[in-house]
Amino acid sequence: MSIFRIKEPQTESLNYVGQSRAFKIIGYTTMLLALLGILVPIYWILLASFKTQGDIYTAPATYWPNPFTTQNYHTVSTTIPLAMYLRNSVIITIILSSVKILLGVMSAYALALLRFPGRNLIFMLVIASLMVPNQITVISNYSLIANLGLRNTFAGIILPLAGTAFGTFLMRNHFMSLPTEVIEAARMDGAGPFKLLWKVVLPMSWPTLSAFALITIVNDWNEYLWPFLMSDDEHTAPIQIGLTFLQNNEGLTNWGPVMAGTVLAVIPVLIVFLILQKNMIKGLTSGAVKG
Repeated sequence: MSIFRIKEPQTESLNYVGQSRAFKIIGYTTMLLALLGILVPIYWILLASFKTQGDIYTAPATYWPNPFTTQNYHTVSTTIPLAMYLRNSVIITIILSSVKILLGVMSAYALALLRFPGRNLIFMLVIASLMVPNQITVISNYSLIANLGLRNTFAGIILPLAGTAFGTFLMRNHFMSLPTEVIEAARMDGAGPFKLLWKVVLPMSWPTLSAFALITIVNDWNEYLWPFLMSDDEHTAPIQIGLTFLQNNEGLTNWGPVMAGTVLAVIPVLIVFLILQKNMIKGLTSGAVKG
């Protein structure tokens, strides 16, 4: 009987190791499939941007341009005012993201660290607004902006998109996870609300703030539906709407210039991602475990 008592823990240990390896294999396989699902379409877009029109429709498909050409990029720059569309996207993204980040930080700070009646009710309303799709408010927002005469203006594009329930939710949860000892010590030293925010809270929140900024910038750069409804020409339309005009000009058969324009539209936001990505994961996970 003593022999069996000694061997039972070894058997359980071997079973645990086997299960751990199986979970690792399943996890890595799932990640590999997800990675392929993301990278294969991106590779195909990049590939098509350097192909001729005939090469894109070759059967069976070729996985390298033959011949290699940059004519699609030249076609994009000559068919549509590409520089103007990119300028509009930069203007809209910078202003809209700045407003969202400012509103998100200020509202989250108030809901997390300030005491006032109805604070929890306001936060519940913010959470509830996350459940409402933006498409539901399109008609009412369009009617309001049109009546104000703001169509085909940057203000008409930016104002209805300036709210940020997600940013308020993310930053509030992070502010709630900050050490209360540090907050109370700053208050005892005479720090007012604004000094407490800029001198104490934000310096401890850069990772989360970086994640919030990155998500906001990417979403604002890729915004399509509302700018499409608000812009009729290249004077205010962002690059995504420019690609729609390009597709209308080239038709549904010449996909090379459209793919080239798509690559050019991705490059600016990819640069922003490379700059901020170091803090993104850390910022999204901070506050998940308190202590």
